[in-house]
Amino acid sequence: MKYTKAVALAASGTLALGLVACSDSGSASGNYIAAWGSEPQNPLVPANTNETGGGRIVDLIYSGLVYYDADGEAHNEVAESIESQDSKTFTVKLKEGQTFSDGSPVTSANFVDAWNNAVKESMLSSYFFESIKGYKEGAESMEGLKVIDDRTFTIELNQPEADFPDRLGYSAFYPMHESAYQDLAAYGENPIGNGPYKLEEWNHNSNALVVPNDQYKGDRAPQNEGVDFVFTPETDAAYADLLSGNLDVLDSIPDSAFSTYEQELAGRSVNQPAAVFQSFTIPQNAKHFSGEEGNLRRQALSMAVNRDEITQQIFDGTRTPATDFTSPVIPGHSDSLNGAEVLKYNPEKAKELWAKADEISPWSGEFSIAYNSDGGHQAWVDATTNSIRNTLGIEAVGNPYPDFKSLRDDVKNRAVPSGFRTGWQADYPSLGNFLGPLYVTGAGSNDGDYSNPQFDQLMRDALGAESPEAAKPIYNQAQEILMKDLPAIPLWYSNVTAGYSDQVDNVTFSWKSTPVYYEITKK
Repeated sequence: MKYTKAVALAASGTLALGLVACSDSGSASGNYIAAWGSEPQNPLVPANTNETGGGRIVDLIYSGLVYYDADGEAHNEVAESIESQDSKTFTVKLKEGQTFSDGSPVTSANFVDAWNNAVKESMLSSYFFESIKGYKEGAESMEGLKVIDDRTFTIELNQPEADFPDRLGYSAFYPMHESAYQDLAAYGENPIGNGPYKLEEWNHNSNALVVPNDQYKGDRAPQNEGVDFVFTPETDAAYADLLSGNLDVLDSIPDSAFSTYEQELAGRSVNQPAAVFQSFTIPQNAKHFSGEEGNLRRQALSMAVNRDEITQQIFDGTRTPATDFTSPVIPGHSDSLNGAEVLKYNPEKAKELWAKADEISPWSGEFSIAYNSDGGHQAWVDATTNSIRNTLGIEAVGNPYPDFKSLRDDVKNRAVPSGFRTGWQADYPSLGNFLGPLYVTGAGSNDGDYSNPQFDQLMRDALGAESPEAAKPIYNQAQEILMKDLPAIPLWYSNVTAGYSDQVDNVTFSWKSTPVYYEITKK
């Protein structure tokens, strides 16, 4: 995932018109759950989807070896068993009778081929396969994967990793239909999945409709006739449509409604901790932000942000100032890491560090934070840049992009010259999931191109720990390196602030803040 959460904005009439327009193609004519969403950045290929617009669809139209329940616990889904004697070589047995939505069987080769292809094509989530023996970016195949028969395959890792099975519910590990490799882009537009739903329609920049897959035999059986993801330009508009009954589920309440939504929704709202971390990232090669000068400026910027004030005034207590790079809901989280004082507002120290950086190379230009305008981010970006401007006496501004996709495209193409908003929504409940994909050298979501060999080694040490419990202090040791280098500036943790209409029941939100779509029922 992966991540950067997008939400969209317009006038409330825009969404209503969008729903009417969808009905012309059948999207709104069924008794579907109307859910907020955003245009996926890429075609719906699991290992190449690392943002939430596409991720929430991919997670419904595919099934992995395991799935995560609302509390983050892993359960076998396609796998009958995942066994190992040494935590290095795992034997996977698939459940009998598993099929794709076209009725063709799900076999061991569908998993092995999909994983190998992700590495061969250097997809965005290929980093997740790094533990497997023979992994090398662009490699044709990994020698650690072996098909034994249609329902059995083995996974050999480079070293013992006790928590490896718990990662297998992430979308990078989903299988793909054998037809995918003829034209991956075309397949991603009309995928054949094996999940509880299948993609019925995808009207770009408008909506995507998923309907129950009658071939699905797992535990996530849909309790509704389908989910219509409406790509809303602005969250204020989405919230207005939630209040008027034109939207059933919204998992991102706009900041303009933080002080009123609980009363306005009258028992149909939630405000609960979630595994979501927010930050802004400055590229390692950005002007004035490399070497010792860059290190001083990153620390100064971090200390120039008044997180306590912003989370209260802008977010009305729905965010918590960050004390690390992970999330308080993840086992092993610490609020007392060495070096964490860099996350405290300290204007005098910030000015001192900025002046030291000026002695190396005088500051010129402005500092900006790029963000997507369709995500409800302007208020906090303006507050953050105001805090920086008032503390350091430099020009600091927001850099709005029209939508999430255009921002992510420029981030991916390394075309953002200054800071840009970043964050992470957990794929599986582990400290390592917040650290490896974002900060290990060359990782798929390492958008700032950070690289520190000492950090990379600690991440390998944590992966090779005897147990998930033994890995936690090693991950936190690695975080203390991040506190010095600040490849991203931690800001706050997000609660899931969400609501639903009076037309639906059984609405819950998972440990990583997304609705449990398949449980929602329509009245």
